[in-house]
Amino acid sequence: MATRVIRNQDLVRVPWKNGHGTTAEVAAFPEGSGFETFGWRVSMADVASDGPFSRFPGIDRTLIVVEGGGIELDVEGVSYRLDQGTPKLSFSGDDITAGRLLSGPIRDLNVMTRREQFRHRTRFVESGVALLSEDTDAAFIVPLDGSFDVTVDSAIHSLGRLDALMLDATQDLIALSGTGRAVLVEIAPDLS
Repeated sequence: MATRVIRNQDLVRVPWKNGHGTTAEVAAFPEGSGFETFGWRVSMADVASDGPFSRFPGIDRTLIVVEGGGIELDVEGVSYRLDQGTPKLSFSGDDITAGRLLSGPIRDLNVMTRREQFRHRTRFVESGVALLSEDTDAAFIVPLDGSFDVTVDSAIHSLGRLDALMLDATQDLIALSGTGRAVLVEIAPDLS
């Protein structure tokens, strides 16, 4: 199975689609695609002030707070508080969304998939063994609290906090060893 380590310090920050913050692309498909053409995209965004989020029509999104005191998202008039206790929210990129920081800037992990092409799942994992769903095309493991060693096909990949390991589709068991939690992202074709 093919793997690729993506180091957090190597990510290049670019302006948001709406210019109100910055984002760093971890990976996208097809490679080199822009905001209007990706099938899926995994990125990390820095939110330094309150304000509107970029709209992404036809896109399903999951936002996970990975640094900072949290954010309150207003999605089509409904408020959601995201913090260390409840750091994750999935919502439609079609929705009018705005954020209000709870106590200073945050960094978040964003997973976006284009409806009718791909769908995604995210879950928190700890040391142990993870098994990817059989329909997974691509997967990412991102440590949140500390370093992780991820064993795939007898090779050990050492990840620092907020590094990412990209995996091609597999049904193999993936051994995880580390402290704290990591996010497991699975991207699959949308067959609905």
